[in-house]
Amino acid sequence: MGIAQENAQSIITEKSIKRLDSTLKSFVDNRDVAGVSALIYEKGKEVYYNAFGYADLQKRKPMERNTLVQIYSMTKPITGTALMSLHEKGKFKLDDPLEKYAPEFANMQVYKGVDSTGKMILEPIKRPVTIRDITRHTGGFTTRNDIPRLSTALRLADPFNWENDLDQMAARLGRVPLWFQPEEKWEYGPSVDIQAFLVERISGQPYAEYLQEHVLGPLNMKETRYFVPKSDRKRMSATYSHDNLGFLDQQDDQKSHAYNYGKWKLTPGGWGLTSTLDDYMTFAQMLVNKGSLNGVKILEPETVELMATNHLDENIKDRSWLPSKGQMGFGIDFAVRLRPPVSTKENNGVVGEFFWDGAASTLFWVDPINKLTAVFFVQIFPFNGTLHKKFRDAVYGPVSMETTGN
Repeated sequence: MGIAQENAQSIITEKSIKRLDSTLKSFVDNRDVAGVSALIYEKGKEVYYNAFGYADLQKRKPMERNTLVQIYSMTKPITGTALMSLHEKGKFKLDDPLEKYAPEFANMQVYKGVDSTGKMILEPIKRPVTIRDITRHTGGFTTRNDIPRLSTALRLADPFNWENDLDQMAARLGRVPLWFQPEEKWEYGPSVDIQAFLVERISGQPYAEYLQEHVLGPLNMKETRYFVPKSDRKRMSATYSHDNLGFLDQQDDQKSHAYNYGKWKLTPGGWGLTSTLDDYMTFAQMLVNKGSLNGVKILEPETVELMATNHLDENIKDRSWLPSKGQMGFGIDFAVRLRPPVSTKENNGVVGEFFWDGAASTLFWVDPINKLTAVFFVQIFPFNGTLHKKFRDAVYGPVSMETTGN
């Protein structure tokens, strides 16, 4: 029986537990990471937890269940949940122009390159950026630093300075031309930061306050926050990279945690939150339970289904690095698996799963077919997709062309 079919049998068995333990331990033994932890639920029950290595290698402090990590872009689905709670209340429609609520983004210009003098060539926007565009990364916004003149304009506008509030961020970003016409390509960027601004603008509440009141608070996700108080910083994992010889290089805590150790005006929707395994699993369990958990309803089932449905037209061929995730479309702040793997080198997973990951190589996914949710924590730069491939193979077993129907 293929894993993409409704499966009465458990995915996590004694065999897969041994495979998971061996895989995670190998990440530490091979110096891929200093520490790793993973938590898996199946059909509402915890079926796997383990941690290996160190949260703080220099202090020999183990990676533990309550270790706090920077989740970076795994902030995005939480922001999308906050935004869609307003959609449920009829506060906006997905195909509404962004400028309807945010005049900061009216009359945008679109980049077409540079002329012989190095000046930007611009053209009028063909259609307004919609809210759907900013939930699926087709709005034309970018944070790339390698686009002639456009990247310079973005740097001078400085929208993401931590001293900017979301209003200031939007005003500054709205003055920078779009990189491409809406829906011309899929390009990761600041769209979810704009979503946080939109939540604030539509609700009339500061974004962090709205998030706490409508998502984090009701789910009792007390460890998921922007600011980490001094009393909890001993639980923060250090961040790591590799030096030229392949040895782990532990980053300076004050630098790598500067955002979370200060109280800044900017509350980004696309990054910035810290969390624990159990806190993020709470969020994942709410999603696999179609919007509710422990008697608390965050979203309607139809809304979760809408978020986990592909909104990316197949005609959009330019998708940056999204294809590296596998056979994916994109929903509302989630990648959505459309097809089984077509190669043993691809990430394993079930058609219909939705997921996202973070810059420090964290990962979570929701497998609604098997009612399975997984959260995987490491803190390594640059992003290491090989870890995700191996972790997924440990969960489901290595990709087999027989089980994918190929």
